[in-house]
Amino acid sequence: MSLERALELAERGRGTTHPNPVVGAVLVRDGEVVGEGWHERRGGPHAEAVALEEAGDRARGATLYVTLEPCSHHGSTPPCADALLAAGVARVVAGSADPNPLVAGFEWLRSAGVHVELAEGEPAGRARRQNEAWRTWMAEGRPFVTYKAAVTLDGRMTVPGTRWVSGEESRLEVHRLRARSDAVAVGMGTLLADRPRLTARGVPVVRQPRRLVFGRGPLPEGSELELRTGSLEEEMCLLAQEGVQSLLLEGGPTLAASFLAAGLVDKLLVFVAPRLAGSGPSLVPSLPAPLTVSGLVAEGSGEDLLLSAYVHEP
Repeated sequence: MSLERALELAERGRGTTHPNPVVGAVLVRDGEVVGEGWHERRGGPHAEAVALEEAGDRARGATLYVTLEPCSHHGSTPPCADALLAAGVARVVAGSADPNPLVAGFEWLRSAGVHVELAEGEPAGRARRQNEAWRTWMAEGRPFVTYKAAVTLDGRMTVPGTRWVSGEESRLEVHRLRARSDAVAVGMGTLLADRPRLTARGVPVVRQPRRLVFGRGPLPEGSELELRTGSLEEEMCLLAQEGVQSLLLEGGPTLAASFLAAGLVDKLLVFVAPRLAGSGPSLVPSLPAPLTVSGLVAEGSGEDLLLSAYVHEP
């Protein structure tokens, strides 16, 4: 339960820690919570430091439940592993390991006699998913790519006579997805056909995402999107270097197929509307080989059904 609480605390930093991950920490001694904390903002104290300050002397002999491996290097703050050792913490239970090869918090703590455990099962999966974009950006040097699409029950992406496939609640959820993404992208075909703005509207926004279009120019007159003309692999590398950790792909089936064929789609979000179109483009026109997804979840989204699944687990 204490790791569950740490996961809840970590979410309080969502949207304010970028480019750092969200992290939560809970200190327990003799069955009592003696300190809690979360990473609130970039450059601010880490979750472990906040929990240690709240616990004070009660941290000695305590167990730390933390969502991510404690850091062991100097950045904008001192190493959390050193702070834990100085406070006399006896045991650390972490939800996930840090993908940064420079972080050796587990090894550091174990070498000093601290008992370290890495969680397993659903809590561990939740901890990894909580920072899925940051983990991919850190480990693979590219953004975490989510392909979002809306389809009918017969798998079509358009409905004759109407602009929208999905319902109002699903369209609002797309704006929430944009608000949580570093960048949003479409292909040139979608840009020319729909002239999408790709901004997050009608929802709380800390910062608007960058708005991209992949393809060959020129851009239509008046377009405010950024044109990306290189190969997908090159552009993903460049975007990562520019600090883009998460990319929401909203293009049509042609762009989606290109990303999928290149192995660059990590997550699928498919809104299924209670309609039959009878004709029109399908979700993915073709692939070099079938793909198997994992972690499939179905949930209601207004009148629609939202299916989410991973092509690459974080």
